[in-house]
Amino acid sequence: MSESENIAEASARRNSRKLREGMVLSNSMDKTLIVAITERVRHPRYKKTVQRTKKLYAHDANNEAGVGDRVRVAETRPLSKLKRWRLVEIVERAR
Repeated sequence: MSESENIAEASARRNSRKLREGMVLSNSMDKTLIVAITERVRHPRYKKTVQRTKKLYAHDANNEAGVGDRVRVAETRPLSKLKRWRLVEIVERAR
């Protein structure tokens, strides 16, 4: 294996963190957001598209996101009992 292949493989491992986009449900905790992620999946038997919503706890270091904002979060190391995500950017502010 050449050195460039090693570097490419290492960067692929390093950048394999998940990114999700969702709506802020709550920002009442200090430096923490609750973000609702909605995904559309096909039902295995009935083949109908259904929406599944999951709540993620995300770290917001500057308390800058508000309720109703559309945000992008990235997977990170465990920051607390429930927090496994961090705020990357605010995509759209609530109107």
